[in-house]
Amino acid sequence: MAPTSTIHFGTDGWRAVIADDFTYENLRRVADAAGRVFAQDHPGGLVLVGFDTRFEAGAFAAAAAEVLASHGLRVKVSDRYLPTPALCWAVAHDDEAVGGVMLTASHNPAPYLGFKLRMEDGGASPVSFTQRVEAALVDAAPEARGTFDTVDLVGPYLAALKGFVNADAIAASGLHVAVDPLYGAGQSYLAETLRAFGVTVTEIHHELNPGFGGLHPEPIPPHINEVRELVKREGLDAAFITDGDADRIGAADRNGTFVNPHRIIALVTRHLVEDRGMTGRIVKTLSTSVLVDRLAAHLGLEVVTTPVGFKWIYEEMVKGGVLLGGEESGGIGIPAHVRERDGLLMALLLAEMMGQRGQGLAELVDDLIAVTGPMEYGRIDLRLDTSTVAAFVASIPTLAPTVLAGLEVREVIRTDGIKFLLPDDAWLLMRTSGTEPLVRIYAEASSAGVVDDLLAEGKTLATGV
Repeated sequence: MAPTSTIHFGTDGWRAVIADDFTYENLRRVADAAGRVFAQDHPGGLVLVGFDTRFEAGAFAAAAAEVLASHGLRVKVSDRYLPTPALCWAVAHDDEAVGGVMLTASHNPAPYLGFKLRMEDGGASPVSFTQRVEAALVDAAPEARGTFDTVDLVGPYLAALKGFVNADAIAASGLHVAVDPLYGAGQSYLAETLRAFGVTVTEIHHELNPGFGGLHPEPIPPHINEVRELVKREGLDAAFITDGDADRIGAADRNGTFVNPHRIIALVTRHLVEDRGMTGRIVKTLSTSVLVDRLAAHLGLEVVTTPVGFKWIYEEMVKGGVLLGGEESGGIGIPAHVRERDGLLMALLLAEMMGQRGQGLAELVDDLIAVTGPMEYGRIDLRLDTSTVAAFVASIPTLAPTVLAGLEVREVIRTDGIKFLLPDDAWLLMRTSGTEPLVRIYAEASSAGVVDDLLAEGKTLATGV
């Protein structure tokens, strides 16, 4: 098969369907381009390579490593599947590492695999770097191969997680929680770490299953309904859910109620500031709740808003002074740990907060809303044909409704798709996905009914019907 000419790095790396565009031939082309750029910047440098639990991910990682090594780079590959944040932590804490490569498609469905690039501090590759890699792509897959070493990248990372949190607070909590890694790379690692702190854990979907058992490995409803029912049925204290490569977090309280990432971002921020005495800027993406802005105002913290994608949050982290960065999709990172999202760390911090404050997640959320005021959120993903998506994208520069769901449009932002700001902090955002062939529609308002109305209006604007 002739190599595809459409390899493109989206929101976080290159992703494609296995055996369709994600082939060994195309993978080697991408690894060749990345190796050329890494070697240009750091001749003979060390690159770490990891992989998740997807079909053939380990074999693809080995193939990429051989090509990277052919550029004179020293390459070390993880000896087992691992979360993306584990690879990032390993890169950041190895003085010789100049970057990393992770074979994962994160929260995408099982047929996908991807190629993520990480910088020498463990953070996501900025646009300027991925543009250089794209420019270095050639049509022919390289024939040259080098050698690589296999190392443990998981053990030191798990030890660092344990050192970051208050073991006594978690141990004193007496928690019994459910953990659902959705068959992804967080399986066993989060559960084992919690158990080491004395937490009783019931883990589901923790076997190696490259098809993810038919589940979509994204920690939001309806994909997490099974663990939510488990919590209610067994009377557990909470559920912690991670995505395909465990860099994202979702949660449910003892009632099985979904605690969405917006609220997790706010809860962890409050915990870091009020319970740990930390401070700094909060960075959020355009699709993230105004609850974060309201809480930050209450705490006296500055908020910076970026386009969607953690690479934009990373660029703010590089500037310094950032306490936490978070995105609507559940990716939350603390640069004091590593400049990357970490679903396992967020779960541990929620457990720590529950133990330290002696409250369940439901009570913590109630206390949060008492400070910020109520806001409801919703998102729908539209899988549309290419012509409809193209028509929507073409309409963005001139799309200018004055009223949406009976609310006056007060401001329009076109930095990433199109976002309409409405009275009382309500908003509607429409944008194409950077990782899947979708148009995503997001809305937030003070009531669920208004959110539903806004999503319906957004669907009409996106599809023309």
